[in-house]
Amino acid sequence: MNHPDRRTGYAAWQIGQIMASRIERTLRPFQLTLAQHSALIQAAFDPGVSSATAARRAAITPQSMGTAVNGLVERGLLERRTTPGDRRTHRLHATEAGLRLAAEAGKAVEATHAEALQALTPREQEQAHSLLLKLLASLNPSAVDDGTP
Repeated sequence: MNHPDRRTGYAAWQIGQIMASRIERTLRPFQLTLAQHSALIQAAFDPGVSSATAARRAAITPQSMGTAVNGLVERGLLERRTTPGDRRTHRLHATEAGLRLAAEAGKAVEATHAEALQALTPREQEQAHSLLLKLLASLNPSAVDDGTP
């Protein structure tokens, strides 16, 4: 039997915590939180995504996503738009400034990912990525639906 601290789920949680911390540090100069970055990236890659869908994909509460979106709207990085016939559902659209910031922050986050994955060969990175996406699809199908960046 594996030591409880070495179970796959616990190891994945530890890696997730470490990566979240590293990405949060990377996003600080852009004045973005992880939730804000997720909302911004989703609006950039899937214009018109609903806040609820963005929250499900990011595996955070709708309230946390709402707070993130509010901050981005206040900064002029996102716009909320209603759809004709459905005035209650707000659709998220990145502004030009939001698209520029998403691209800049995205490059920094990519560098953080690359640095964190240096311990693996390119083939191992592909294998790990594929297996993690398979688990994610099983545990949170919304995170890997066709509209996900």
